[in-house]
Amino acid sequence: MSVDRPVRLYCFGHSAEGVFAFGDWAADVGPGVEPVPVLLPGCTQRRTEPRLTTRTGLLAEVLPLFTVPRPGPYALYGHGLGALAALTVVRALHEKGLPGPVFLGVGAWPPPLPPAELPDVRRATDTDLLHVLGGGRVVPPGSDEGIMLRAVLPVLRADLELAQDLREAAGRPWRAGPLTTPVLVVASEDDPPAAVDAADDWRRWTLGPVRSRAVPGRLLARGSGELPQLLGRACRVARRLLPESAPVG
Repeated sequence: MSVDRPVRLYCFGHSAEGVFAFGDWAADVGPGVEPVPVLLPGCTQRRTEPRLTTRTGLLAEVLPLFTVPRPGPYALYGHGLGALAALTVVRALHEKGLPGPVFLGVGAWPPPLPPAELPDVRRATDTDLLHVLGGGRVVPPGSDEGIMLRAVLPVLRADLELAQDLREAAGRPWRAGPLTTPVLVVASEDDPPAAVDAADDWRRWTLGPVRSRAVPGRLLARGSGELPQLLGRACRVARRLLPESAPVG
């Protein structure tokens, strides 16, 4: 693998703020891999910009990273809601017939098969969302939990609206046929067996190989290099196995 063309590892967080978790990955991913946190509106330098709530908005924001100009070899990793965002990007590239990633990594998020156990976020009142976020119970407005939830409710609502729109879009017919992109499903060794075995559910979304790996502790625990090390190794292996201009999957 040429040192002049590292594999770029584009990282999508579980929310706009979730991108912070990838800030110190450069030392852990290893040689030949460059982590690239995807900074979306609503975070740090872009905090004053409206948060994304639709698939159309997400793709308008993100697709230029992979099309203008076309990047060299790259991989995507999405954590939480970021996994759904990354899958959305790969499918959009596929529909346009553009080169895709050497693999798609997903963590802490199930495939968009089952319906979300949430109301229609676009029509839900604050009370509806607080009921769901509070685990189906009434959260007293003046309680510490109630005050916290109400303070972050606009952010949570935007993320939930985006998740709902991406999930609905994922269920629509495949205009360009199924993906062939390899998928790496990552879970924590502390997760329940259903989460560790989630690779089986991801097989619906690609004809390519689907692999699962578990790492110790929390996936995005501060100071833990297990996840970036795993993804770095996967990037190097995928880069060796695939041609320079891998077709979109």
